[in-house]
Amino acid sequence: MARRRSYKKGSPDFIFMGVVFLLVVFGLVMLASASSDLAKEQFGDSFYYLRHQITRGLILGILGFIFGMLFPYRKLEQYAVPILVISIILLILVFTPLGIKVKGSERWVGVGPFSFQPGEIIKLSFIIFLSAWASNKNRDRAKSFVRGLIPFLILIGIVSGLLFLQPSTTTAVIIGVASVITYFAAGANFRFLAAILLVGVLAVGLLTYITPYRMQRIMGFFDPSSDPLGGTYHINQALLAIGSGGLTGVGFGESTTKLYYLPEPIGDSIFAVIAEEFGFIGSMGIILLFFVFVWRGFLIGKHSRDDFGRLLAFGFTSLIGIQTFINIGAISGLLPLTGVPLPFVSFGGTALAVFLTMSGILVNISKSR
Repeated sequence: MARRRSYKKGSPDFIFMGVVFLLVVFGLVMLASASSDLAKEQFGDSFYYLRHQITRGLILGILGFIFGMLFPYRKLEQYAVPILVISIILLILVFTPLGIKVKGSERWVGVGPFSFQPGEIIKLSFIIFLSAWASNKNRDRAKSFVRGLIPFLILIGIVSGLLFLQPSTTTAVIIGVASVITYFAAGANFRFLAAILLVGVLAVGLLTYITPYRMQRIMGFFDPSSDPLGGTYHINQALLAIGSGGLTGVGFGESTTKLYYLPEPIGDSIFAVIAEEFGFIGSMGIILLFFVFVWRGFLIGKHSRDDFGRLLAFGFTSLIGIQTFINIGAISGLLPLTGVPLPFVSFGGTALAVFLTMSGILVNISKSR
């Protein structure tokens, strides 16, 4: 007797949709807690950051989710090239007068009262392009050295180079690793993958070696006590917040570390606030949600009826999963500290809108199984 499937043909993956809903709601709740005092101090409005996240991220994200869920995703293959070109142009604009420099980084583009991060948009567009490019059976790009590996390395090099200059090294790494997974899913030769990983490791290693602040983060990772008031202050305060939460946490809104000591409590450090307020149990709960997200995302890809949809699903799921792993791993001391936000949870309107759009496309693909 054939094994009965857990879904109906033509129906969306409701488990995946439920997980996305829970992640977004939990993210808004945690942002309200992590940002209230900071917003009160900076703007005299405890809900400033929460309101900004809703108006500049959630609303656009819901529209993106609906579009991704209803628009025939196979048509994205036709527009993959112009979407990528526009995204690269936006990346270049951060180095023009339209670019906004914050804390030494040029990652934003401002148009009037609005600003956005092209580095987040390129995550969406590059996976769309790569999936369309690699799923072209007529050219067999996954196994060709000249038509496959060389163009792949050139494209990754262009995007990574622009991100390195911002600087946004971790974003480049996330896109790079997700792209390699997508390329592998397309059937790339294992020797190609080994070459890509070697080139990537050497490039990141060299860049880290020649830039002092990146090297300082690596040294701080191996010896957190080396500069407790400087380079390792951030990770030490994050670990203190995580440890203070214990098993069940100090209670929602009761974190004291976020008030005076923890840098970026609404950004890459928000997982430390979660751990302090909800403890080990709450931390494992959010990790479990991301685990289910990745599991269902890969399942959607596995059961997709076409190569383009399969590669899209693997690419989007890998990217979000990798970013989650890097954020939680870094703020927990398992990886060198980075500035990458936690998907769906950290403050950032562009990121939330992009991740919700990706999720909508994944739901769309799930309906074609």
